[in-house]
Amino acid sequence: MSTANLSLFDKNQLPDAQSMRIGIVVSEWNSDITDNLLRGAVETLTDCGVRLDYLKIVHVPGSYELPSGAQMLLENSSVECVICLGSVIRGETPHFEFVCNAVAQGVKDVSLMYKKPVIFGVLTDNTVDQSRARSGGNLGNKGVEAAVTAIKMVGLKRQLEAF
Repeated sequence: MSTANLSLFDKNQLPDAQSMRIGIVVSEWNSDITDNLLRGAVETLTDCGVRLDYLKIVHVPGSYELPSGAQMLLENSSVECVICLGSVIRGETPHFEFVCNAVAQGVKDVSLMYKKPVIFGVLTDNTVDQSRARSGGNLGNKGVEAAVTAIKMVGLKRQLEAF
């Protein structure tokens, strides 16, 4: 397990985000964790220049529904990128592996299908304490990291399209 705070970044090293249109799909399951992820993502995006009216946030019941939510956002809005935020905590059954694998595969598939970045901001932890540490605790906030990744990927896409 990493003990470093991975949410530290230099916003001066990021592309200009003022005109970026970004969607966020957030799971309602484990909302005490996912609400923190969402807060970190929104604060980071707006701090880096993304306009609040250029953010579209939708909620889905659980992490398993994140790829479908991302697909709906890409089909029905003008977002350039979608951030998927969720939390899956290991239990006593194989359900954890099924959900984590399906979500990871689904996020990747939607990204490739729509040729737009879809960011995997899903915590896949063994315990609630690990999830708390990664959603605003001593290990940072995966929502912040997902927001930084979104800005970098939209910037890369724009750069390559202009080449």
